[in-house]
Amino acid sequence: MPERGNFVYLEIAETVRRRIASGELSPGDRLPPVREMADLWKCTPNTVGRAYAMLVDEGLVSSRRGAGTHVATPSAMSAAAAPPEWRWADLVNRAEGYLLEALALGHSPAFAEAALAAAIARWEEVRNSRTASSTPGAEAASPALRFSGSHDLAVELLGRMLEQRSPSVSMSTEFLGSAGGLMALARGEADIAGSHLWDEETGLYNVPFVQKILPGRPVALVNLVTRLQGLIVPSGNPQDLRSLQDLTKPGVEFMNRQLGSGTRVWLDVRLKQAAIDPASVSGYHAEETTHIGVARAVKEGRATAGLGIQAAAVAFGLDFIRLGEERYDLVIPGELWDDPAVSAVRSAIVSAPFKEALLALGGYEVSHTGEETWLE
Repeated sequence: MPERGNFVYLEIAETVRRRIASGELSPGDRLPPVREMADLWKCTPNTVGRAYAMLVDEGLVSSRRGAGTHVATPSAMSAAAAPPEWRWADLVNRAEGYLLEALALGHSPAFAEAALAAAIARWEEVRNSRTASSTPGAEAASPALRFSGSHDLAVELLGRMLEQRSPSVSMSTEFLGSAGGLMALARGEADIAGSHLWDEETGLYNVPFVQKILPGRPVALVNLVTRLQGLIVPSGNPQDLRSLQDLTKPGVEFMNRQLGSGTRVWLDVRLKQAAIDPASVSGYHAEETTHIGVARAVKEGRATAGLGIQAAAVAFGLDFIRLGEERYDLVIPGELWDDPAVSAVRSAIVSAPFKEALLALGGYEVSHTGEETWLE
């Protein structure tokens, strides 16, 4: 694995992004001089310069020789020219006013939290597409509970609520797909895995796969959520898509999930059941690693349909065609069950604010959330 020093510039850039997003840095504020920042981070001036250059490219800051580097102002660019990172950072800067307005309109704090979680997930998807070379977890400054597995907005919401409820506990996330998460758990590279793998033969979710990948190891499956799965399509559903068979229509361009993801397994089984040749689906081999990534592809016109969860469609203002529902579980090794950090996760999952926020996101059902299934 590359040394942390190779990614200090990414950590510096992310710290500045977060200070802008939180409102700590306002439009027009000057960033510390390069040499001062280099002393603070114990790195070379070139490393700081690289971080500042990245922020300039993103449109978050501006820099002129002799004048220093400043947080960009909306008036400095047209709305059309403003990069996605600035638009999302600007929205987050308005979060306090948004929250007060939401409460005044009668929305609950949990509903507002869910909306912010969806917005932040969108912003993270855009940001990550620009920093794809960074190593997962490289930004973590201290040990954290390691999550690996399938992407879901519920996981991102859980991480945010966990830190609010238990400030001493943090959770790093690496979205590798359901199978990848279970394999990471088996290798000792994760503490918790997230999975929604459906077994066609038994009709069960996760159990057969956990028993195969983690044989003889005591583990608990804790239900995180039951979620709706379906087609994510542009607003108004202009191609009138209603089923998987419609993916073979002329002009339909599909965006798939990666091999090893539970969503890909779900799709392949149902294509087989419907006698649909994957080769007849244009875009079948185009892949995104998250539901948010699929929704973004549809929003940007890179695809006219994708398979994902309703919450991702809602986050981008897209339409959703329901095709079924599935169980998403957290897989927790028995030896970590009573670990304080894991206990904090379990407590957050069954909390009323978490369940209320999940319902607010849309496309989730929480009647089984928190239920435990033990495998020996």
